[in-house]
Amino acid sequence: MLSITPTVRNLLILNILFYLVDSSFLNLSNNFALRSLLSPEFMPYQFVTYMFLHGSLGHLFSNMFGLFMFGPLLERMWGPKRFLFFYFFTGIGAGLLFSGIDYFENTQVRQAVEIFTQNPTPDALADFMSKHAKGIYESTLNFLNKFEENPTDSRYIQDSINFVNIYYERLISTPMVGASGAIFGILMAFGLLFPNTELFLLFVPFPIKAKYFVTFYGLYELYSGIQNAQSDNVAHFAHIGGMLFAYILLRYWGTQKTNFY
Repeated sequence: MLSITPTVRNLLILNILFYLVDSSFLNLSNNFALRSLLSPEFMPYQFVTYMFLHGSLGHLFSNMFGLFMFGPLLERMWGPKRFLFFYFFTGIGAGLLFSGIDYFENTQVRQAVEIFTQNPTPDALADFMSKHAKGIYESTLNFLNKFEENPTDSRYIQDSINFVNIYYERLISTPMVGASGAIFGILMAFGLLFPNTELFLLFVPFPIKAKYFVTFYGLYELYSGIQNAQSDNVAHFAHIGGMLFAYILLRYWGTQKTNFY
């Protein structure tokens, strides 16, 4: 029978407690979720605190299930100190990669907003929507059509300027939460250290070796992150970041004699 190791148990308890507090009576996400680097609400400590917050019970369960399944074996092999270091290193690394890509993408949106504000025409708005807001393009067609019919109407001009500014503010105000980065780091470590272990997954009707599962999952996350569907609220690049930083750390540890026990 699988027994829970001390660090994994403590992480499970902390994540569950934070979720209960956050969802019940104290909105911790306001201050402790990871905000965009462009947001005035961003604080450096959020690179740590975001890992203990979750958006839903299903989000919490999936992450804690991964920690419960794969974490104890790694903690037994490394010891509690090294495992805890690995957990935070990959979780923080995931936040850093996500924030870096988010900063790059949203800086482009901010520049596009500034350009549109200087020349608020129907064609410019359609171009902005097609490049930066594909997910809501269809829902704005009615306004676009009316704007095209009245391109010099000050009301439509001002509404269009307000729209692109509100859209940008919404982008940089959307926080990221969850331990997924650290969990994907754990998954990567498991795949690298136990590559031929066969996993039996609910959504796969046959056993699959850990190395193939991790490879396919990583490629899927990379594809999804590049696609960047705006209707998708999953932080795929945070998952990739967790896997990437796990790979880097394991390769580093492979060349060192550092004792974390």
